[in-house]
This record gives sequence, C-alpha cells and structure tokens, in this order.
Amino acid sequence: MRKKKSVTLQDLSRQSGLSVHTVSKALRGLPGMSEESRNHVLKIAREIGYWTKDQERVHAVERIPLHPHKPSRFKMVISDKFETFDMILLILSGLQEKLSEYGHSIEMVTIPYHLDSTDTLPNWSKMHQLEYCDGVFITPMIGSKQEEHLLQYSIPRILINFPGPAAKVDSIVWDVGTAIHQSVRQLLSKGHTRIMYIGNIGTHRGFILRWQSFVAATNVAGINVNQDDHMTGELSSQENGMALLMQKLQQYQPTAILSAVSHDLIWIYNACSQLGMRIPQDVSMINLAHAKNDFVPELSRPILMIKESGIRAAERMLWRLANPHLPYEHILLQGNFYEGSTVKAILPNGS
Repeated sequence: MRKKKSVTLQDLSRQSGLSVHTVSKALRGLPGMSEESRNHVLKIAREIGYWTKDQERVHAVERIPLHPHKPSRFKMVISDKFETFDMILLILSGLQEKLSEYGHSIEMVTIPYHLDSTDTLPNWSKMHQLEYCDGVFITPMIGSKQEEHLLQYSIPRILINFPGPAAKVDSIVWDVGTAIHQSVRQLLSKGHTRIMYIGNIGTHRGFILRWQSFVAATNVAGINVNQDDHMTGELSSQENGMALLMQKLQQYQPTAILSAVSHDLIWIYNACSQLGMRIPQDVSMINLAHAKNDFVPELSRPILMIKESGIRAAERMLWRLANPHLPYEHILLQGNFYEGSTVKAILPNGS
C-alpha cells in the first residue's frame, strides 16, 4: 500500500475518471451524486492508500496506526450449519475489505454446532491455536455454549451479533429490530392490518428480538397480537411444518406476511402456491432477506447492513487493539427499506 504523502486528490481523480470536485464531494459524504459513484471513489481511495485529513485525525485520536509495522492475523469463527452461508460470505467480505487496507489477514474457521463431549470445544481451540491469533470475530448462529467458550479467551474479540446480558465483549450487528418496525410501518402505510408473522422465535437472540419488535410495532398501531395466529416455530420442508403453516394461513387469512427469517422464503412461497394465494395479488410479502434474492429480485425488504457490519467489526477490532482499557461498546447499524414489488396497497373498499 502506498503512503498517503505520495497520493493526492488529483491522483484519485485520474484513477476514478471523475473530477476533483466530484471526488472531494464523495469523500466528504456530500449529496448530489449516486451511491454507485461514491462507492467507486471510496473503493479506489482504499486501493491506492488515500486518506483524508479527517480520517487521519480520527486514526490519531483513536490511536490506530495507518501503516502498522507488523500485519495481524485474525480468525472468524462460523458454525458448521450452513443455512446462512450467504450471510457469512457478506460478513467475511466486509472484514476482508477493511482489514486488507492495513495489510492484515483473516482466516475463517468452523466450530462444531453439535458437541459430542465436554472436550469438543477445548480440543477445537487447541487445534486452531486460538490463543495465538491477534483477535477473533464471532459470528451469529454458532450456538450459546460455543459463544460462551470463545468469550472466555483474553485475546481481543468482536461479537458480530446481539450481545447477551452483561456480555464483556464489543459487539456490532445489523439492526433487525428497526428492520421489523420499518416493515410493519410499510405494511400499515399500504392499508394492511391483518399481518401474519412467520419466523422461528426461539434459539437465537436475533430471532427473539424480531418477534418482540413485531409485537411492539403492531401494538403501537393498536393491533393486538395472538401468537397462535402466527407461525413462530421452525419452518422446514418437513410435512408437519408445511402443513401447520398452510393451516394457519387458511385460518388467519392474512392480507400480508412478514417473513422474519431469510431462508424461510421458499417454503412460504410453496405454501401460498399450494393454497392458490398469489403474491402480491392475494397476499403481500416482506422478507428479511440478507441481500437481493435471485428467486424474487423485486422482493420488498428492509436492507440489512450485513457486509457493513463486517466492515465496522474490523474497525472496532483495530480500535480495541489500540484501546484495551476502554469500556465495551455495542453498535447497531440501520439500513433503509427497499419497497420492491411484493407489497400491494389495499384500497379503501378492501380490494
């Protein structure tokens, strides 16, 4: 990476093919340009090692070296359950993008979700030499005992998840609570008050928070929630799960579905298809997809800041390395809402 003193704004302008004025606006976050152009400028700035004076001041204040003398080696721990591998790839992309700016590296390691004995986790840590790396990123869905085991180490750790009660760790995560509130408000604005929630509310803290946010958002609108009307258990291809979903859809007759778990989408479409319910003509749909879905490219959804959480997690790790004595911090990243085409407004006559 070239040093800042050898890279000028004019260099960045030539590399990006944009004017110096446009490049300067992009770096300062000013309006009047597309996000695509802004991201293009920021990407090239990272690649050629251009730092604004404000960035240099922030690094100086937070004691993070722009050009570390020794590259660090980090590990990202994931579960061996691969239902959410698309989410993992987004997190990894964000981590790699930020850490590579400083010459650091990251290795992805898989932790067993099912524990055969009390020695499984200690043996796993010894095999991966966890205590010898410079820091660990802990991803969602790894299991509570696995997370507890990783948090006991004294090396720097960043939890890319919602922290448990009194957790002694820095955490970064995309704000699914706000995403649910955005989704409910979007449906309400289109006239929907009979909204069916579909998503497992057990096991993981993020799943529980989704349901709690749905209840809170509907209560604010004066809608009382009876959990029996909603599909809050695990949804899979098993006959009993699909049969229960179809039964609830027929009984509750929702005008809209809020699907809170990304990988449930295909099963919901299947159930609606078998019942002759078209989306969005007969029932509207919002899903908390991790990213744009090839199956339903115009899916209405809140935009989850998953890759961005990886980027912020890397920044927080570098900050923690430089500031080991400061209090733990918990950061939520909020995205916008993509309207898509799977939500249909209900007209005053109910059609």
